[in-house]
Amino acid sequence: MKRRTLLSLTTATALAATPLLAADPPEDADLADTQTFSYRMLDQFPTLDPALNEETAGFHAIRQLFEGLVTQDSSGNLRPGVATDWSTEDNTTWTFTLRDDATWSNGDPVTAEDFVWAWKRAADPATASPYAWYIELSSIENAADIVAGDADPDTLGVEAVDEQTLRVTLDQPLPYFPAMTSYATFMPVHQETVEEHGSDWTDPSNMVSNGAYTLDEVSLNEFWRASKNPEYWGAEDVVIEEVTGYVINDVNQALTRWESDEYDMLEPLPAGSFPRLKEQYPEAAHSVPRLCSYYYALNQREDAIPELKDPRVRKALSYAIDRDVIVEQLLQGGQSPAYFFTHEATADFQEPQVEYAEWSQQERDARAKELMDEAGVDSLNLKLIYNTSESHKQIATVVSQMWKQKLGVETTLENMEWSTYLDVRKAGNFDVARSAWCGDYNEASTFLQILTTENEQNDGRYSNTEVDELMAESRTSDNPQELYTQIEELLAEDMAIIPVYHYANTFLLDTAVKGFPMQNVENNWYVKDFYRVADE
Repeated sequence: MKRRTLLSLTTATALAATPLLAADPPEDADLADTQTFSYRMLDQFPTLDPALNEETAGFHAIRQLFEGLVTQDSSGNLRPGVATDWSTEDNTTWTFTLRDDATWSNGDPVTAEDFVWAWKRAADPATASPYAWYIELSSIENAADIVAGDADPDTLGVEAVDEQTLRVTLDQPLPYFPAMTSYATFMPVHQETVEEHGSDWTDPSNMVSNGAYTLDEVSLNEFWRASKNPEYWGAEDVVIEEVTGYVINDVNQALTRWESDEYDMLEPLPAGSFPRLKEQYPEAAHSVPRLCSYYYALNQREDAIPELKDPRVRKALSYAIDRDVIVEQLLQGGQSPAYFFTHEATADFQEPQVEYAEWSQQERDARAKELMDEAGVDSLNLKLIYNTSESHKQIATVVSQMWKQKLGVETTLENMEWSTYLDVRKAGNFDVARSAWCGDYNEASTFLQILTTENEQNDGRYSNTEVDELMAESRTSDNPQELYTQIEELLAEDMAIIPVYHYANTFLLDTAVKGFPMQNVENNWYVKDFYRVADE
């Protein structure tokens, strides 16, 4: 897998604006008369508010509607967004220069104060952002106290020096801070619109945004649609006029509809279908790196069943899963077995020495039985929840069969639609929960931070003070990679979660659509970079 390297900005470093803007079709490209792009969504996004978003479906849409300080190119490298350049002397104080032609969709200028207000809003406990921890993770001055409710949001270390200059002060040096600002939480929002409409500000009739597209329509659990924003600073370079996302829960139905030319992109593909589809559609079927890890969260809360609080039982459940069967026989799309959490393609990541990863499956199975005996567990009933998806169902079914055959564990499978699943998982109403984490930026801390004790995304409530301390130390370390490796080894010893596989992104893309970022391991695609060529 190709790795993307984060910007390593040390002293007196700046990135000047470059012509990395929007789609740039070759001069001899035969463009189609109709410039549209459409794609399949597994689930309805719960929100289009950048401060409230916490999942992938929403971020794909938000990325088209809003623009942060920076965006990413086709390889995942940072490029100018609203900011034309950024600089630091010490990785602690960052200065961003904003372009003077950035405007909101209503014609108002986008200013540094828009970012200040949006960031304070996201950190404010009154907003109840599920990603407030991300503001804290960025090390912005006073963010931790604000998120905890111990400081006023106005004390956040972000300042509008003037309309085009944003200054950010961190509690500690963070060389990859600019990369973190590409995520939804750090995108600006239009203060007047939010204050006027409250929670309804994201309705199509109310929304004011600053991205390449503006929201036209949202039909719950059916589709969302947006059209080119004439007020966008780079509108002249945007080729695609309209983007539509269709919600289709059933992946087999989704494939049938793609084959009927109802939309352009289908991701992910039905489990096990990639080899056949690659042969059938060699130019349209793709498997590329994807910075996501698939895992099972294990409930370790105070009211959880006692067996799951025993690391021997957690290890037994993990060891009994034959990951090779899942990736080679079930998925068949270039995924790799996971024995640690951080995706193997993460920039500069040093893979840990995890003992059970080196064993044969027979050895893992034998040790799993021994551990259950040592824990005195001769019967166990688990509730495994997952969001509606044929792939999730297949994996859960196979895993439950492995647990039954090897350990005598009975598993009740419960599927639910996306928003309900998120609520149930967050409330801890599960024993085992299908989970996945996709990197918000390309560095190991984006994975490991969510398994610290107080993190909002730590739904199983795993807790290890040594992990917490090492993660805190990593934020000021000259060599955090060594600490990340130690943390992974602790997670494996505790079996904090059950890693299952590291993603590859398998998808079908209409060959008429060009500009998709095949080497962006975060799968951050911007429709403004796409264009459609005429059918040959």
